[in-house]
Amino acid sequence: MTAKDPRTGRGPLRRLRGWGGVTTMAAACALTAALTLLPLSHPGDDVFGPQVTGPGATHALQTKADACTDPEASLRPGAVDGDAVRKIKERGKLIAGVDQNSFQWGFRNPATGDLEGFDIDLVRAIAKDILGDGGKVIFRAIPTNQRIAALENDKVDVVVRTMTINCARLKQVSFSTAYFQAGQQVLAAKEDHSITGFNSTLAGKRICTAEGSTAYEALEKESFGSVFKDEHDGTPADEDRLTVPNQLDCLVRLQLGEVDAVVTDNALAAGQAAQDPAVELKGDPFTTEYYGVATKKGADDLVSRVNKVLVDYRAGGADSLWMKSYRAWLQEGLPGVQGPPEPKYRD
Repeated sequence: MTAKDPRTGRGPLRRLRGWGGVTTMAAACALTAALTLLPLSHPGDDVFGPQVTGPGATHALQTKADACTDPEASLRPGAVDGDAVRKIKERGKLIAGVDQNSFQWGFRNPATGDLEGFDIDLVRAIAKDILGDGGKVIFRAIPTNQRIAALENDKVDVVVRTMTINCARLKQVSFSTAYFQAGQQVLAAKEDHSITGFNSTLAGKRICTAEGSTAYEALEKESFGSVFKDEHDGTPADEDRLTVPNQLDCLVRLQLGEVDAVVTDNALAAGQAAQDPAVELKGDPFTTEYYGVATKKGADDLVSRVNKVLVDYRAGGADSLWMKSYRAWLQEGLPGVQGPPEPKYRD
């Protein structure tokens, strides 16, 4: 007999494998949600060793400064120290806003307590380029809906947290060139054959998304009759049941039977499916999204410096640092990726 959630009487309770069970994970999520910015530390070793250098594939686009015609087009790479880079050097540490509970992207290894993942590797590469040591980083865990505020309030220098580049966000922050391509997709229980993807089969279903995410924006445009908003969204009384501070909270809600499906980036969902074999991606991705490193609006010297790091990070084909990190963290859940997105620059 399948156990049901004793609070709702709905849906199966599923065990989360590899992370100490649902109760432990739910407690970890609650802790993260309660802390807007959690200072983290990490040992000082660079995970990659010597950098591979070489010319990266580039592609220049002309865009108007006052029009967002191609949000992925960023500043050209450069190494000039402006105010933002000088502040990092004077401090002697790069302060990076990251996730600590997105498996394969930014998560705490339960055995060692260390932060690991694809995004964490990139943070260390940025620190190594600016400060000469990939370990000179102060990590701060940031909920999805606090990423922009953390930059605006100078709590972090960069946000490297599966953050999609788009025109709306470019009004508030600056972005590097894209370092990963993803797409929105539906995550649901394998045994639930009533949901086939982002389509009319979501009608009447309870859908979970992270606050401030592009998944939530997608549902605002087309919900297919699903229920995806809490009654008091955007107020102090927000229930945080359907719209949650951190994306991993949605997986817990799904496991507890409190929601029927999750809409999120397939890159994140693949990591969640790896954590819990009882869930799977449904249908095909219905958007194309690009992750970028975010900085405070106008920190052009830091954006150019990060783009310089990304040129080196992409260089080397199958032996590039990007591909090494992909193989280490993402290949099993997201097979078939041949390389990073081609960078775009504005003139």
